[in-house]
Amino acid sequence: MDKRTVYMDYNATTPLHPAVRDAMVADLDIFANASSMHEMGRRARARVEAARVSVAALIGAGTDPERIVFTSGGSESNNTVFATMFHLGRTGTRRGIVTTSIEHPCVLQAAQWLKDEGFPVTFLKVDGYGRVDMDELKSVVGPDTLLVSVMAANNEIGTIQEISEIGRIAKAAGAWFHTDATQAAGKIPVDVEDWQADYLTLSCHKIYGPKGIGALYLRKGAPLEPLIRGGHQEYGHRAGTYNNIGIFGFGAAARLAAEELAEYAHHVSALRNRLREGIVANVPKIRVNGHPVAVLPNTLNVSFPGAEGESILLYLDLAGIEASTGSACASGSLEPSHVLLATGVGPELAHGSIRFSLGRNTTEADVDYVIETLPPIIARLRAMSTVEA
Repeated sequence: MDKRTVYMDYNATTPLHPAVRDAMVADLDIFANASSMHEMGRRARARVEAARVSVAALIGAGTDPERIVFTSGGSESNNTVFATMFHLGRTGTRRGIVTTSIEHPCVLQAAQWLKDEGFPVTFLKVDGYGRVDMDELKSVVGPDTLLVSVMAANNEIGTIQEISEIGRIAKAAGAWFHTDATQAAGKIPVDVEDWQADYLTLSCHKIYGPKGIGALYLRKGAPLEPLIRGGHQEYGHRAGTYNNIGIFGFGAAARLAAEELAEYAHHVSALRNRLREGIVANVPKIRVNGHPVAVLPNTLNVSFPGAEGESILLYLDLAGIEASTGSACASGSLEPSHVLLATGVGPELAHGSIRFSLGRNTTEADVDYVIETLPPIIARLRAMSTVEA
């Protein structure tokens, strides 16, 4: 089969949806500051607020769009929540922070910052599939707990947490509940009411929109300490001139993600299953990571004993296949995946793991090309390796 280009790194970022591109181009000339009171400023503000409604609708907060705070992305949203907890914990009686060992690095590092500042922080363990143990969660969440922060779905292995139950446990204890839904939104149904989320993080470039724009859902009554000060924008929650074109794109992407959710899930899950079955049938001695059922429809993480992940990626790239060894935010790190280590995968096996994340543009031909190309690559690397498969 001739070389082709196959992109399977959609969990890292997505291309612009054609309709999002069209919407952004159509509104490029709405350049005025959305805080200005003249006609052009009012036009810009109307577009911003329309986008806010669309983002709210995507996560089940459609009747309360003012709870959506636009940010520069998921990392800013997550850091804003933890900075808020820092301010609350300095003067309040609750100081405990509960999160997991498999969170995105921006959450893990923000939690570690609070720990360094003297906050009691618990990093929950996960089982072999990457799911939180509910009994352990119940045992550590109590009257001293300030925040419970658990990601809805993992970016590396795709495991989906029991978020509704986690939210119920947090709220029963009187703690604030935050979930990073960056990977979940647009792939599975997200409902802030069912999840009982006080804070929820979104990132536009994960749902076929532009980069540099994200959002934080803020439940009415939940405190928020501005991370960026200096203006009245975002109802006083986040200063800075509105990113008009980014926000317009976010609105379009959120609307399309909601409309296409069922079709998207059906499309990518069928292709993901085809890819998994093809790899299992043609490459011996492998391990499929993540939960077998409670998993994002587009995500497949596989460990290849006797082959090193970066070498696999190099050969795949030479063949035109673009995948990942894990989180894009961890690229360049020589450390094995913290997510796989937390699920009990050893360091050597973790180093030999590849994440294939499919998307709306993935085709059967793409999947079949990977199934044909991957086995000889693994065989070649294993033949050169001193580590047994």
